[in-house]
Amino acid sequence: MPDPDDDDYPYPVRQRFEEARSPWWRPTTKWGRIFFGLGILTVAGVLVTAGYIFKTYLERDPRFRINGGGNIQAAGLTEVTRANILPVFGEDIGRNIFFVPLSQRRKQLENIPWVEKATVMRLLPDQLRISVVERTPVAFVRHGQQIGLVDANGVLLSMSAGSMTKHHYSFPVVTGIDGGDPLPSRKARMAVYGRLVADLDSNGQHLSEQISEIDLTDPEDARVLMPEQGTDILVHFGDDQFLARYQRYKAHIAEWRQQYPKLASVDLRYEQQVVLEMAPGAGATQTTADDGKPIGNATEVAGNATPAKPSAGVKAEPASKAAVHKAPVKPKPGKDKNKKHAAVA
Repeated sequence: MPDPDDDDYPYPVRQRFEEARSPWWRPTTKWGRIFFGLGILTVAGVLVTAGYIFKTYLERDPRFRINGGGNIQAAGLTEVTRANILPVFGEDIGRNIFFVPLSQRRKQLENIPWVEKATVMRLLPDQLRISVVERTPVAFVRHGQQIGLVDANGVLLSMSAGSMTKHHYSFPVVTGIDGGDPLPSRKARMAVYGRLVADLDSNGQHLSEQISEIDLTDPEDARVLMPEQGTDILVHFGDDQFLARYQRYKAHIAEWRQQYPKLASVDLRYEQQVVLEMAPGAGATQTTADDGKPIGNATEVAGNATPAKPSAGVKAEPASKAAVHKAPVKPKPGKDKNKKHAAVA
């Protein structure tokens, strides 16, 4: 039997074969194309009409209407109450459940300070289900005389004193976190706090529990108040090596306090030395080597007060001859550049 695709095959016969092979949705005749187009329009019209009728049915059917707050279910609420979340859905009372803007309501819920994440779902025929993940406080934050809470992202959280007592929170007090600051700035400061706490607790000894207060005003220098037998010592931890610096502090603080009873501040940000600062009126700033021993001829005396008696090998300049010596190892850039310190030239 001859092949109709053969070039030697008669043209009229090949044309009939090609016409026979045309798909049904590509009519070859004019009237076929007209009827096919009319059929498509008819089907589209039926679908649009059915959709409109179904939409109208849903809008008017009372079975899908949210009649009140009782139609709104909520889970995960502890600090957040139903009184906090129901106003978000005030516009939806009496509305058909299919026309509640779920994405918008979710964003509104997440604007509530205690809400970290929220989901909103339709539950047919007439219920809304809300699931909330609340924020976890990680520190107390002080504003003047007021004490609140703050989470790891720098979001400030309010809680009554009774609720705080009920939860038995045991956190350091953080300062330098101001509600007027932009959230990214607060988040950066709390990131320093998080690294400090994680580093101190990395050996399983929960060393962060010994911290009294942390000043995060400068995100490059975590200034920590360490309680020491009836007084607090301000310790400059910088922004890294927290555990190593803490261990250095603990290894020498008893010795430093014995030598300098008016010790008020310890700066641990230097590579191979520590700067000890006396309380106002004590009149001395002492620089010690990394092994805890004072550096000779490195005492700065100011004012008229008499400094604490240094140990052997440390030469104290008289008050009338205050000496400021250049430090052999400089702190990292941007860290208390205006602070005077004494060290061996």
